[in-house]
Amino acid sequence: MTVLEAFQNGERILLANGIEDTAFDCGCLFEAACGYAHAARIAHAHDVLEPEAEIQFFSYIRRRASGEPLQYILGKWTFCGREFQVGKGVLIPRPETEELAEHASRAVRENGYAVVWDLCAGSGCLGLTLALNVPDLQVVMLEKYDAALYFLNANQNMFGAQNAAIVQADVLLPPPKGLPFPDMIVSNPPYVPAGEIDSLQSEVLCEPRTALDGGADGLDFYRAIKELWLPCVRSGGRLWFECGDGQGEAIALLFSDCARSRVHYDANHVDRFVEIHV
Repeated sequence: MTVLEAFQNGERILLANGIEDTAFDCGCLFEAACGYAHAARIAHAHDVLEPEAEIQFFSYIRRRASGEPLQYILGKWTFCGREFQVGKGVLIPRPETEELAEHASRAVRENGYAVVWDLCAGSGCLGLTLALNVPDLQVVMLEKYDAALYFLNANQNMFGAQNAAIVQADVLLPPPKGLPFPDMIVSNPPYVPAGEIDSLQSEVLCEPRTALDGGADGLDFYRAIKELWLPCVRSGGRLWFECGDGQGEAIALLFSDCARSRVHYDANHVDRFVEIHV
């Protein structure tokens, strides 16, 4: 089978199984399996694929056609210009969280913050980006689940972020003792209301439910952070949250009795972030 024939067959399989961006997904999987980026694929359209490459490509195609996320198949995804390792058991980095990383990095620099806690750290895309963007910052990344901790450790080792520490901890419980008090907390916690999870896209349902389920109204983790973790933040500090569409004002109201809040909108004009002034 030639390069062109394999690629076209892959696209047809994805299209027949309801995959939306067939050309992009097929191109990513073809490059991962066969080593041909877009330009090389065009230039070598009539070359015959090596059998091993062809087998690997269609294995990837079948996985994608079954609904497995592209990012899990590739085993990596780009976040703020860096490739993070991802896979089953960890939330996939998203463009909205890149915006949160930009907000948080700016707040650290403008206020001269020294210590940041990243709660529900997952793959570490947020905490490690802060650590790498601000080398004199101390970042503590807290994550509960072993599957996510695997990728968190792998990414820290890959980037060699010496100013980032990993702590296994449950955000719904009090903070572990002995941590340096933070100037800022950042978090992209689970925020999907439990009753809405089963209606999400099939790709999202492949991600860990524990990274999605925010309780009955989606706000369980924000309540826990307010009650258990906010008291640790130094005076003059900040909390920066990501949240779901329509949750911004509810989170701001939750903190209104103890702190000033501001809701920020993302590039799609969704109330995606809440900034808390301590």
